[in-house]
Amino acid sequence: MRRPGSMWALETLGRTRLSRHFYMRDFLYSEISGFHGIPNIPDKPDLAIETGRALCETLLDPLTDTFGRIAIRSGYRSAALNAYGNENRLNCARNDNALECHIWDRGEGNARIAGVSVVIPWFADRYARGRDWRDLAWWLHDHLAYSEIWFFPKLCAFNISWRPKPQRRIDSYIAPRGTLLRAGAQPSEPLEPRRKRYADFPPFRGLALP
Repeated sequence: MRRPGSMWALETLGRTRLSRHFYMRDFLYSEISGFHGIPNIPDKPDLAIETGRALCETLLDPLTDTFGRIAIRSGYRSAALNAYGNENRLNCARNDNALECHIWDRGEGNARIAGVSVVIPWFADRYARGRDWRDLAWWLHDHLAYSEIWFFPKLCAFNISWRPKPQRRIDSYIAPRGTLLRAGAQPSEPLEPRRKRYADFPPFRGLALP
């Protein structure tokens, strides 16, 4: 698929289904794009679809199946849009940052990455009443084949990314700030104490890890 050169071609791209619950259009909205008039259009649509499909099938569908609707705070960003956001301090990492996950249409093979910033309303309500963000972090770790996760204070939103070879790293800007799990490391909490943290979560629906 060529880069959309018309509204109709962009509409066709938006109608591309990525998984059971998601279409490409779900990830193209951007406040930066809308306010500053910078089109958020993939340079390599086929690659954006490929990595976006892996993200949705591996991570976002199981989240939706388990918790109900999840809110997409920031999805796909074109390289041009992300660069503008970084240069103007609009909470976008540099394009060459290895952890920048919103540019889905770059890299080849194991260098591919796709990520999204999401809120789980079911957990956000409990977080607002004092629930520890690490309860959700360990649930994600024990159930999903994520690569990196970053937590943020507002609504307990988090970036979650997919890679062909997951790094399995968790960081947070919520206290206690810092790295909860380093790539390749074992969890600081044993499995049974982790399970007690999320014993009241809805039953997992999706592909369970071995």
